[in-house]
Amino acid sequence: MKQSIPKRPAMKEWHVVGFTIFLLLVFAVILSAQATGVGQDFSADQFFDLWAKMANPDWSYIPDILTPLVQTIQMAIVGTLIGCVAAIPVALVSASNIVRNPYVRGIVRFIMNLVRSIPEMLLAALFVAVVGIGALSGVCALSVFSFGMMFKLLYEAIETVDEGPIEAMRAAGGNRNQVIVFAVIPQVLNQYLSFFLYTLEINVRASAVLGYLGAGGIGLYLNTTLEMFRYDRTSVVILGILVVVVLVDALSNKLREALS
Repeated sequence: MKQSIPKRPAMKEWHVVGFTIFLLLVFAVILSAQATGVGQDFSADQFFDLWAKMANPDWSYIPDILTPLVQTIQMAIVGTLIGCVAAIPVALVSASNIVRNPYVRGIVRFIMNLVRSIPEMLLAALFVAVVGIGALSGVCALSVFSFGMMFKLLYEAIETVDEGPIEAMRAAGGNRNQVIVFAVIPQVLNQYLSFFLYTLEINVRASAVLGYLGAGGIGLYLNTTLEMFRYDRTSVVILGILVVVVLVDALSNKLREALS
């Protein structure tokens, strides 16, 4: 007997299913908003009044934010560099094709998963409390965040490299360090640089916000202008952050395309 081939659902049935899912999502959003009280204190007049005040930027404030904008970029670069360099040996220890002992890999991965679970905002608040207000706390927070992020990306890249060069080095009598230098690093170098640029993009955005918590950079000026109700200056700060983020993203994309 020939088995009957199940018919594909008609287009009309797919529309019904899609519309049903959409209604369920809308219902879930409404129910969640009511349960959490989102939107109850929203004032349309206050919202448009704020935008009206920000629509007339105080352009004379631009010279005051140039130095903190540069400091924000410096924080992102230094934090990314420290974190990404520190992640290299830890990622090598966590890779199954480098370290055969599953207990060592498991312990390192567990510790690093704990580190990665801490968001950069919480890290900034902790370092501000320990180190104090300033760029140093921001650099420390970005370093730890970059460390955890690069660790995850790098050890997964190491585990997917071609095993041929690694086995050839081991067959020729090469030790673990020689295997890493001559068989692993050449295969993951471009990926590592791409991950570095990607992490830098994220850290430039994050560093602009971390200053809001006292971690230095342009975020400190954003907090100050908001507390002083100088929304005309707040808009200048926001525009400055936007320009920096767009430029860094464009440059990073160009460099990553060149590496691919």
